[in-house]
Amino acid sequence: MIRINLLASERRSAKAGSPGIQAGQKMMIIGSLVLVVTAAGVGWRYWALGQQQAQVVRDIDAARREEARLQEILRQVQDFENRKKLLESRVALIDELRKGQTAPVHMIDQISRALPDMTWLTAMQQNGYTLTIQGRCLTLTSLSDFIGNLEGSHYFARPVEIIESSVTAGDGKSPELIQFTIRGTFQMQGVESTPPPPPGAKGGRRG
Repeated sequence: MIRINLLASERRSAKAGSPGIQAGQKMMIIGSLVLVVTAAGVGWRYWALGQQQAQVVRDIDAARREEARLQEILRQVQDFENRKKLLESRVALIDELRKGQTAPVHMIDQISRALPDMTWLTAMQQNGYTLTIQGRCLTLTSLSDFIGNLEGSHYFARPVEIIESSVTAGDGKSPELIQFTIRGTFQMQGVESTPPPPPGAKGGRRG
């Protein structure tokens, strides 16, 4: 009778097949580790992107708040500039009114200072700062001195013009008189500083 030891063959077959099974298990473990690592990397990346997005949102909110704050500051600066311009215009108007109030006083004062002896004024008409003055004097020299004194005062622009002059003969009891009309422009800049009295001007009578 022939006996065949099958058990030994099965054992050898099992031993021969075990290396393949172990390699498959290793590949499965490695694949699982790769999947785990990949999943962990993707999860970390997702979390990092979420953190970055949240930081960007916070930065945008902060920038919007800063923009609103700067706009409020710019509005306040603009309001300040507008108030400053308004106050400057008011100050300029007050200065102009002040000069306008003092100009007639200086005007009359300078005309009175410029009058030579034996010279009278009979009428004076003002149109803005242009004056038309009518008067009488005894000689042409007095008229020339009057005009020279007005121009020398620096309160009247050059030239002071003679519009009209004529001689009225005397009647034996009174001398002949020279009637004149002159025109000059009063200068506001003269108000800023008071010039000395013009030489030769001693004042006179106005009729």
